[in-house]
Parts: sequence; C-alpha cells; structure tokens
Amino acid sequence: MTSQSPPPLRIVLADDERMVRTALRVILEAEPDLEVVGEAADGAEAVPLVRSLAPDVVLMDVRMPAIDGIRATEQIIATMAEPPRIVVVTTFENDAYVYDALRAGACGFLLKRARPDELIGAVRLVARGDSLLFPAAVRALASSHAPGGRGPAAPWVTRLTEREAGVLRLMATGLSNHEMSERLGVGPQTVKTHVAAVLSKTGSRDRTQAVIAAYEGGFMKKD
Repeated sequence: MTSQSPPPLRIVLADDERMVRTALRVILEAEPDLEVVGEAADGAEAVPLVRSLAPDVVLMDVRMPAIDGIRATEQIIATMAEPPRIVVVTTFENDAYVYDALRAGACGFLLKRARPDELIGAVRLVARGDSLLFPAAVRALASSHAPGGRGPAAPWVTRLTEREAGVLRLMATGLSNHEMSERLGVGPQTVKTHVAAVLSKTGSRDRTQAVIAAYEGGFMKKD
C-alpha cells in the first residue's frame, strides 16, 4: 500500500503589479507541493478572495492602492476563524509599514529581491506554523518603538519565569526551537512548552508577535 503525498500548499498572491504576481506564480508553481490558487491586485480584492478560498499562505504586498497590505491583513485576521499565514512583501528592510503589518498579524516579511529558494523556503516555513523572523530587521523596526530610559515595563514581564525570559531573548535572536534546545541543553518538547508559555503571557499569536511585545513592553530596551 503506497502512502499518498499531502495536498499542495494553497497560496494567494496580492500585489498591484501584474508582472510581480506572474513572476511569483512561475517560481512557486515550479514546486510540486505549492499551488497558487488566486491573485489580487490590491487589498480590496485580496480580503474577500482570501475569505472565499481559505488558502494556507498569503503573500501580501505591503503597499497597494485602495486597501494596503496592513489594513488587508488586519481585516483577514479579524474576520476569519482560522486565518491563513500572511507574509508581507516589501522593497526595503526598514519599511515602517512592515512593522505595522507584523503588529496587525502577519507572521513575517520577505524582501522583493529575495532569491527563488528563499521565497519557496519562506512559504513552506510559515505554512508549518513557524514565523519568518529576520532578527536584525525586526530588532531595528521594533527597537524604534521600544520605550527609552527606565520607564515601567509591561505587567506580563514580571510574570515570566527566569527560563521563559531566557527563551524570549533567544526568540528575539531568531533561533528555532531546535537551536534553542541545543543552546539551553534541554529537550525540544521542553522548549516548545516554554515558547507556548511566553506566547500566552505576552498575549502573542506567534513568535514574531512575541518579539514585538518584548520591545514594546520594555522587556528589551531600545538599542
């Protein structure tokens, strides 16, 4: 009896440039486990399309006419019981729009100059529940919103155990659960438990949200 391959990951592309959407489609559909099921030219088209198709992943241009990628992300996250994983696509690492999109619920971002293998890897990564976290870029974006000086930290900071605090600092460096397991000398399941506790205490949907909370909540101070 032969085992069946899992169905391909279903992807929606949202970008106001047709050539960009075409290029992304060509790259993604060259992979047998990836399928582009819909395209939108702006956020106004993207929101109802995503609701109707319920894809696994959305590649969302951050700057689009009518409704931009930030507002579209907010609407998708707020109105779907099981929203897809949303990756915003931008031209610049320091795009302030990216930070707002991450706060709105995007699980990461890609640069438009990313190589095909980086694009494909990113889609697979977020589809399995991980965050697409570029530590240096997220630190640069988040630290600009971190409180300066010695102001009071968010209440959740004092509720973290010492190990949870250490895990959050490692999460901010972009380490995976496996890498944190090796760094801390504990089993992967133990790390997973600590990560889950961090997400719960910071009120975060995923690791990217937790890193943002760490900066905005005063856990990690402005560089």
